[in-house]
Amino acid sequence: MKKQFILVFSGVFLIILFFVFGRTTSNKKDIVDSSKEVTSQKTFDIDQFINVEKAKLTPSQAITLSTLENNITRGDVVSQQIKANEALAAFWKDSVKSFEPYAFYISEGSKLDNSEKNLTFAARIFLDNLRGEKDQAKLNWETTTAIDLFERALKLNPENDDLKIGLGSCYIYGKGRSGNPEETMKGIQQLLSVVRKDSANMEAQMMLGVGGLVSGQFEKSIDRLTKVVAAQPQNGEAVAYLADAYAGKGDKANAVKWYNISKRLINNPHYTEEVDARIKTLK
Repeated sequence: MKKQFILVFSGVFLIILFFVFGRTTSNKKDIVDSSKEVTSQKTFDIDQFINVEKAKLTPSQAITLSTLENNITRGDVVSQQIKANEALAAFWKDSVKSFEPYAFYISEGSKLDNSEKNLTFAARIFLDNLRGEKDQAKLNWETTTAIDLFERALKLNPENDDLKIGLGSCYIYGKGRSGNPEETMKGIQQLLSVVRKDSANMEAQMMLGVGGLVSGQFEKSIDRLTKVVAAQPQNGEAVAYLADAYAGKGDKANAVKWYNISKRLINNPHYTEEVDARIKTLK
């Protein structure tokens, strides 16, 4: 299994994550080494991170932030604390453009509000970012937070399939991508509960395909992703994953075929360059 795991992550899987979901440039030093299984969990301290970011603020920004933080401690009712968290989130997003504090305060506010709408909104902010996250410690933090938020929302609406897909995606893109097959299976179980009710749910089918890709179950991955591509032939993401599944299986001809189709659909010069390099290794 380890050999299969290394093979799939030496392919185009992470290229898709970084170029389709993530940031194409980064100044991060700790990049996930996808050729090795993760044996230890790195931790990310959001409070420490915020303190470091504070030291970079201009005097004017520091004064504004201090006022907003004082509003949190003075808030004697939940509604005031929610508004204070929203204001802090807006400050970090708009004035500083720092994702982590923004997401943190959004999540804190959503927990206080405890509505399905706001919990889901916060969870998806984390999920969208963790798909392209390269820093292992931040990936662990983002994944754990997203899972908690989705689970809170599911307690309010246990039959919501979109929430189940979101939760399953967190396990696959987050903890599963870190090299933990047991966590991948948790995500797969969430997704299976959806497709058993609705086999035409292509979002769930695609995530099951990605789950098979992550866990080295290439035949199952190909089966799921083929269904998605048949139903959604313009889905470049699904096509790219299908190509990687064929590569993992060792079917070079089909891998090259679908890689070339994915280049046309995704239409990203950086992605094309990386995929061309991948194709050369297969020939």
